[in-house]
Order: sequence, then C-alpha cells, then structure tokens
Amino acid sequence: MSSSPPGKRVTRHSRKPGTPVAGANRRAQPARKRTTQPVPVAEPRAVSGHIAEIEASAGGSRVGAFFDYDGTLIAGYSILTFIGERIRRKEIGPADLARTAATLASALAGTVSQREVIQLGMSEWRGKRVDSMEALGQELFSRDLEPRVFPEMRQLVATHLKKGHTVVIASSGSRFQLEPAAKSLGVNNILCTELEARDGLLTGKSTGPTLWGPRKAEAVRCFAAKHGVDLDQSFFYADGDEDEALMHLVGHPRPVNPRSQLSRVAARRHWPVLRLASRGRPGVDVVLRNLAATASSVPVFLGAVAIRLLTGRKREAANLLSSSMTDISLALGEVELNVVGEEHLWSARPAVFIWNHRNMFDAQIVGNLVRRDFGAVAKKELQNVPIFAAASRFMNIAFVDRRDSKTAVEALKPATRLLSEGISMLVAPEGTRVTGNTVAPFKKGAFRMAMEAGVPIVPIVIRNAEDVGARDARFMRPGTVDIAVLPPIPVADWRLEDLDAHIAGVRQLFLDTLDSWRG
Repeated sequence: MSSSPPGKRVTRHSRKPGTPVAGANRRAQPARKRTTQPVPVAEPRAVSGHIAEIEASAGGSRVGAFFDYDGTLIAGYSILTFIGERIRRKEIGPADLARTAATLASALAGTVSQREVIQLGMSEWRGKRVDSMEALGQELFSRDLEPRVFPEMRQLVATHLKKGHTVVIASSGSRFQLEPAAKSLGVNNILCTELEARDGLLTGKSTGPTLWGPRKAEAVRCFAAKHGVDLDQSFFYADGDEDEALMHLVGHPRPVNPRSQLSRVAARRHWPVLRLASRGRPGVDVVLRNLAATASSVPVFLGAVAIRLLTGRKREAANLLSSSMTDISLALGEVELNVVGEEHLWSARPAVFIWNHRNMFDAQIVGNLVRRDFGAVAKKELQNVPIFAAASRFMNIAFVDRRDSKTAVEALKPATRLLSEGISMLVAPEGTRVTGNTVAPFKKGAFRMAMEAGVPIVPIVIRNAEDVGARDARFMRPGTVDIAVLPPIPVADWRLEDLDAHIAGVRQLFLDTLDSWRG
C-alpha cells in the first residue's frame, strides 16, 4: 500500500475573492500618503513559498536557521504569561503591579528601553528556586503558550530540521521561557539571556549580556563561528525592529509579522515577509462568523426535525443535519479544504473512517467529507455540550468513557451493529486531541469494530488542521486545510493476536503520509 497521497486534488470550499488569508500571497494595500513619498510596504509571501525555499537550499549543519521567540514563533509575549501567573498566585501586590504596568507603558512610549524591561523582569524572580522556575516554565508553556505557537512556524522549523540545518532559538528571554518551546519543536540550540543563580536560587541578575538588539546579533555571530555555521547561507526569522542588525548579518533575512520599521526595511531591501494571523486574539470578523455559524444551526435543526416528524426517516434527517451544518460552518469560517484521494471516501461503504485529531474543528471537516450515512464515537464529556446532545437525537453518536475501558467496549457495541446496517462510523483513534507534528498511539476500539462488522478502515490524514485553530481554540479561523484520503484497508484476514501489529502499520501510514506529503 502506498503511503503517499494520491494525485487527485479537489477544492471543497472556496473563499470569497479578495478575502485575506493568513500568510497568503496578496498585494498589501498601499499606506495613506502623509508626505510626498509613500511608505514602502513589504510584500508577503505564502508559507509554502518559504518551505519551498528551504527545501531547495543546501543541506547540512553549515546552514543555520535562527528564530526569534516572542511574536515570531508564538503570538504575543511569553513574559506577560509569567506576570499573569504571578498575579493569579497573588505573588504580586497592587504597588508592584502598578510599577510593572508603568514600565511596560514607558517601553511602548519609547521612554524606557526594552533592555530595562527585561532587567526588571529578571529582578522580580530574585529568590526563586531554579527547579521551581523550570517546572513553572513547562507548566505555562503546556497550558498557555503552546497553543500560541504559529503552526506555520512549526512547519518551517520542521523543514529546516529535515534538511539537517543547525536550528537555534535566539531570544532576549530566559531559559525558563524558551526550553519548553525548544523541546516541543525539536530544537537543540538556545541563545538567551542567562540568569545568575547561587545555591539553586536566582539572584535577579544575568550572568552575561541581555540578548536584545545588537547583543543578540553578536551572540549569533559568535555561535556561528564556534559551530561552523555559514551565516551567508543562513536564515533568520523575527518580528522586532530591534532585530534589523541580525537581519543584515545573514544571507536569508525573513521578517515575520514585522513591525513598522522592520517592514519598511524589508520593503526597501526586498526581503520576503511572512504575515500570520492563525494565533493570538481573534479579530471581530472571526468572532462574528463563528457566532453566525452557531446561530445557523437552529434552522438546520428545525429542518431535521421536520423531516423526521413528517417522514419518519431518521437517517435522512441526520444526513441533512451533518452535511448542511458542516457546509455552513466551513463556509462562514472561510475554511478551504484541499483534498486528494476523495474517491476513497465512496469506494467502500460502510466503513470505519479514522483521522488524526488536532482540534475541535477537524471532526467537522471529516463529517463534511463523509457527508452522509454515518455515526460517530465521541468522548463522554461531549454528551453535556448542548449542540452534541441535540445532534445525538438525530445522529448515532456513541459516547465513550475513556477512563473506563470496560464500559467503553460496551458503548461501542451499538455502533458496531450500525456498521452492519450500512452506517459508517467516524473515530479518532488517538482518543484525544494531539499538539505538534506527531501522531499519538492508536487505541483499539475503531479496529475491533471494523473486524467484528467486517468493514474496511479508511484513513483520513489531515496535515494542518492547526492552521484554522489551536488544540483548545473556540473560534475557527480562515485558512486552507490539506487532506489525504488513503485507500480503504480491508480487515477480513486480520486476527486478534496480530491486532497490535496491524494498528501499528496503519499508524505508520499516517506518519509516512505526513512526512512525504506532495504538492
């Protein structure tokens, strides 16, 4: 069986002409004239163009890829998350909070340097245990910061790593802020402001320079000389005006969401710019479109009720509900699906359709692809969510308690019987949403159902669902999601004693497809 996506390409949803896409190629609107000379605006390039550039570059460790952290790899500023946690834990009083707010306001006004702000932050950690701060950094990253990692930047990091490049996160932040992110992204090198500690306690001072502006550029130059990195072949990704010096130091400067000064420099020097909006606070338009999608479910439910009451055909009511709601939701959310292998969705029905689970929106995407005559397996907690509870009155949804394997097996029996009646089932075999580029181990339920009912398994591999929403995002953002539907996998000759090996093989198909994606 081939693990590569088939060649057919289908676009499911098209955006309205002229609607902006995060990171898409489009001409920026010219700035208003305030003088006789227009302000130059950097031309954005799609993330696919950046990836193609990396793939075409020389391989090996002599090529460096340096990434700023705050505002570049993640939306926003990690230090504010640390400050917010101190407030939540009541470790900072009103006077300290007012002083911190005043310093941040002065920094925004330009009367206080960024270096002073960083030094203030370090002094606030005086007396903290190093191991406690390491644990806090990991906790805050997992809880608050990892969902703010731009998925497009995660793709760029992964592409550089695949080429064997020396990848480095270079930031004025501390190791407590950067190490969890580096671990999540698979990055081994960090350049940061190193904090002084004595007897396991922080002193509130640094052991070297604050890596901001020219100091960061000098740290990168020294790192490159020490590790044999050729800066003329290297890349640097950053958003801040203060990183202009480092942009000039490398052969491939790549501003990401650049601020005003850096954007003007990028335009003058024709540096390719990447503009991202897939993370951070959603815009008003995004919120309104999502609210409209939720509101639109009411007339769709009423239509399903009418069909069931007037005809008694529950399956047709369910088909109207599933297809119409997902069509409307994706259209209002301005989400486009690029699908390869769509013919495999229809070549073997009924079937157990499985997919790699990333957020609350990918289930809608899979439902939109399968479209009709299906039920689903969902975690028991969703039974208390009104829209799922309402949908379960029309659709066949098996709610499973993941903490109790015995009751989970019992809950799947009605779903297995439905397979024999011509109803396909949608199952996310990882059992939970997963962050990052990996695929979590598969649970056995979906595969046991297919074996018992004698129906095939159809893998649906989703490459970048994160582009339209992070793991716990409540709002769907505009974007394009790439999907490969692989050929149905027959299970007629599978035996229970070999089930673990079969499941591992199917999971490997997902990994191979994601690794060798074409187009």
